[in-house]
Amino acid sequence: MATQHPFDIEIDDGSGNPDRPETDENGNVISLRHPDGSITVSITDDPLERANDNGGKEGWFDNLAEKIPDNELGSIASDLIRGIEDDIQSRTDWVDSRAQGMRLLGLKLELPGLQGGADGAPVEGMSKVRHPLLLEAVLRFQANARSELLPTDGPVKIRNDDNNATLAEDQVANALERDLNHYLTSTASEYYPDTDRMLLMLGFGGTSFKKVYYCPLRSRPVSETVDANDLIVNNEATDLANAKRITHRIMMRPSVVKRMQILDVYRNIDLGDPVMPQSDAVKDESKAQQGLSTGLGSLMADRDREIYECYCELDIPGYEHKHKGKDSGLAVPYRVTIDVSSKQILSIVRNYDEESKELPTARKWFVKFTFVPGFGFYDIGLLHILGNTTNAITAAWRELLDSGMYANFPGFLVSKTASRQDTSIFRVPPGGGAQIETNGMPINQAVMPLPYNAQAMAPLMQLVENMAETGQRIGGTSELQVGEGRADAPVGTTLAMIDQAVKVLNSVHKRMHASQAEEFRLLCGVFEEHPSSFWERNSKPATQWDEATFIKALQDYDLTPQADPNTASHTQRVMKIMGLKQLQQGNPELYDPVAIDTAALQALGWSNPQQFFKPASAAQTPPPEVMKDMAAAQTDGKKADADMLRAQADAQETSAKIKGGFFDAKGGDPKSGEGAGDGSDPASLMQAHASLLDAETDRAKLGLEQHQSHIEDANRDLDRESEERKSAMDVISEAISHPEGLGIAGPIIGPLEKTITEKGK
Repeated sequence: MATQHPFDIEIDDGSGNPDRPETDENGNVISLRHPDGSITVSITDDPLERANDNGGKEGWFDNLAEKIPDNELGSIASDLIRGIEDDIQSRTDWVDSRAQGMRLLGLKLELPGLQGGADGAPVEGMSKVRHPLLLEAVLRFQANARSELLPTDGPVKIRNDDNNATLAEDQVANALERDLNHYLTSTASEYYPDTDRMLLMLGFGGTSFKKVYYCPLRSRPVSETVDANDLIVNNEATDLANAKRITHRIMMRPSVVKRMQILDVYRNIDLGDPVMPQSDAVKDESKAQQGLSTGLGSLMADRDREIYECYCELDIPGYEHKHKGKDSGLAVPYRVTIDVSSKQILSIVRNYDEESKELPTARKWFVKFTFVPGFGFYDIGLLHILGNTTNAITAAWRELLDSGMYANFPGFLVSKTASRQDTSIFRVPPGGGAQIETNGMPINQAVMPLPYNAQAMAPLMQLVENMAETGQRIGGTSELQVGEGRADAPVGTTLAMIDQAVKVLNSVHKRMHASQAEEFRLLCGVFEEHPSSFWERNSKPATQWDEATFIKALQDYDLTPQADPNTASHTQRVMKIMGLKQLQQGNPELYDPVAIDTAALQALGWSNPQQFFKPASAAQTPPPEVMKDMAAAQTDGKKADADMLRAQADAQETSAKIKGGFFDAKGGDPKSGEGAGDGSDPASLMQAHASLLDAETDRAKLGLEQHQSHIEDANRDLDRESEERKSAMDVISEAISHPEGLGIAGPIIGPLEKTITEKGK
């Protein structure tokens, strides 16, 4: 009830002349009558200014169905249900094709047919095998897509295009990435298996959807798969943004409906007993493939309620769109929830933000995943690409199997004069026989086998192989003949072959990457509206978040998938690394081998490649025997240098003697008396240099001798340990040879002997 205003309220404007308010039938003040006879009228149609039961303002996303008259709700429900039925009718052929495709998967076990049986087999024992071409393509696509889009450590990474980001900003980004991945792998534990199931149906049918919303029952944002069969959109629409109506068909347990009513998400009204929901070909075939009954049971309590959650545009009286203060007649976005059994509206909620009320724009709830874009709203999948080929190969397979059956158990023609026996159907066991009345005729004239053409089987088998190879090539499941068996095939040729073989897969992967990025953007938007649910439901966050920091981080950083949009499979990733290694081997000075090997190990799946690298000290320090050889080589080199300089000095001295004729006893020139042993001549200088080299050689020899001494000490220690082990082994051998003296130590001797032997080795 609205707040009541008594009729005797008087408003004084300060002049002593009271104003008397006039109210409507609900007690709301609609005008003020002044003493001078003038009237002030204040009329507002803004629902936000209408008082609610609590005397406060109406919330923007409140359930408006509580305030709209029942007759208006009934009219809205009838119009929407008629429109939804038209949307269902527009996609009837698509639903039938999807049901037929489920049969082509061959998931249901089918025994050979019985003549005259319920399966209508024309020949007894007729084969019902199905070729697994379509199933193989679907399973391979799902396996590859799962490995790329759902990595073990989480599907999200943070992208920050700011090249001037500080260390603190990087730390916040890393913390946000870790906590979001933990949320999607641990808190929202349904995300991985649900997405995995979606990828199976995406490859099969070509279209899948994700719904990103805040779940009031789980009190957190969720991203869940919506089967394409349950998202009803008119096939005339080109995409979700241009669809007139988007209807999510939900089969909801009655207890869940009641919980939603308790939480005031739905109107708390009596809905009656649920009626049997209308089935379609896809639902029936899905249950048949799983071996489930299509019946709903006799208990009403076991039946789920069929709910239509319709995203549409309406012009509701009392909530008209205003432009410049006047009704514009524009239909604005709403989310209307209808119970199909009772045709009652459970909720009507605005589907646009308050900031965009001048020209409302619908909020996004769904993300479309596309295999190959189709001609209408629903896209092309492996069902459409390989369906006819699978049908043809299945028919050929059955003919080949039936031909083999006829060749092993041939039919025959019997002469009328030779058919007096009770039956003409014979079952001749191995090593057995059957009697036949020939009426005196030779048996080869009374009975003639049917002339089957066994030679036609070989061309048919060749045709089957050709069709299967063509289907695998277009479906992206053919085995890649990389390098034609050559280990040294050029990397450019190898990458070109892979690129040609997986072009379809690459394009599909890029579309999935874009859709998953949009999914994460919508998830961030929901977290911005409900930030506390992130750390309240996240059991082990890496950072203690507050609302302001968390919202700012969501706004500053972009969430993108971990998957590389340019690499659609692990094979491509490994081949790129092989190409990089070949480039590095061809020009080793240009590349960093450690960086390339790190990238290679990461591509192979090792998260910590550094654990395989040698430590820098170990990589630079040679073993002891190499050090010994290096020291000896250095000593020999220095000795050789000293000998060479000494020889050069002797040669210069001899040359000087020849030129001077003679020297005095001190080695000087008797004519001039200069240069006598003062060390200024070249020969003396070189002799001094040779003396220095001799000193360095002596020091090197001393160092080598010390190194050899250390080695000898180590060898003596090893010899001593070896003698101790030998003594221990002798004691053990003596004990084993006299087992009567072992006592309780017997069970220990064997393992001890083994341990000592291993250490000795």
